[in-house]
Order: sequence, then C-alpha cells, then structure tokens
Amino acid sequence: MKKTDKEWKKDGYLLRLARREDAENYYTQNFCPLDAEVIRLTGSKKSYTREEVVGFFLKCVQAEDRYDFLLIAEDGRIVGESVINEIDWEARSGNFRIVIFQPDVQGKGLGSWAVQVTRDFAFEELKLHRLSLDVFSFNERARKAYLAAGFREEGVLRDAVLDGEEYADDILMAILEEEWRNLYGKV
Repeated sequence: MKKTDKEWKKDGYLLRLARREDAENYYTQNFCPLDAEVIRLTGSKKSYTREEVVGFFLKCVQAEDRYDFLLIAEDGRIVGESVINEIDWEARSGNFRIVIFQPDVQGKGLGSWAVQVTRDFAFEELKLHRLSLDVFSFNERARKAYLAAGFREEGVLRDAVLDGEEYADDILMAILEEEWRNLYGKV
C-alpha cells in the first residue's frame, strides 16, 4: 500500500511524510543527545543507539499502520515529528503523538499547528473514526494544545509516571470523527 504523501507549510517550516533518506539526519539532529526536557515530557529513555533509532525509523517508514510526519525547519533540520500510529483500519482508529525535539523551535505554536494538521489528515484522508493519545499531567502546554484541537479527556491513569521523585498522572484523550466534524460545522 502506498501512503498518501501530503505536506503543509507554516512560517518557513514544512511538515511532510518521513522518507527513508531522512533516517540518518533524524538520528544525528535529534538524538545526539536527546534533549532532557523532551525525555521528561515524552517518557523516553536518556539515550538511544544509532542502530535503534535508524532501524526503528526505517520500519516506521514502511509500516502500513502508521504515518510519520517530520517537521523541517527552513535550514533543513528535522526539528520535530507528528505521528499517527497503531492504526486499526477495521475499527478506523489510531493513536497520535507529537514531539518538538529542538528547544529553539518550542513555544512558537508549531506544535499546536502540527496537532491540528495531523488531526485533520487522520479524519479527511485516512477516514478514521477515532484518534486517541495520552499526555502526562505535568505537560500542561501539550494538554492545552490537545484540548484546543478538540481532543477530550477520557480518563486518567493516576500516578502512572514518575517525574523525578514525584508521581504524575497519564491523561487519556481522544477525538471522534463527529466531534471533528462539529469543529468545522460539517455535521
């Protein structure tokens, strides 16, 4: 199955489908080293080998149950990703995740924009019925972006993650096809 290749632009940034040839730059530009705040907000481990990252990236590019979009700066750096994964084509559902790897790009509204663009792609192009995600309770900026994009809180996994020495909640969120249509008055 050939993936639908879309791209979007905002303020000099490009969001487009990941390609095999992006694998090395994806690793060297974002995982050497991985930003400490990115580790905290995503629950990632502190370091990954080249083989882990490049190997996983190449599998993702070929997988039929996911769409990995890269956020690329004007200078060509890969600075983030927006992903629809775990797609169940029969149930028409998928999971969503996003990360802005580079601190100099964070706080510019690009994450919120990428959330909305990827959400729209999930419903318009992939014809999903449900798009879900989870976000840690200490990541208030992301939680607000998801709420603004129409995601609703569905539940909380209490004290599910450790933030330093404190426990925090994992908040489950989703948006349904009908809720997305209501955003645009397409009911």
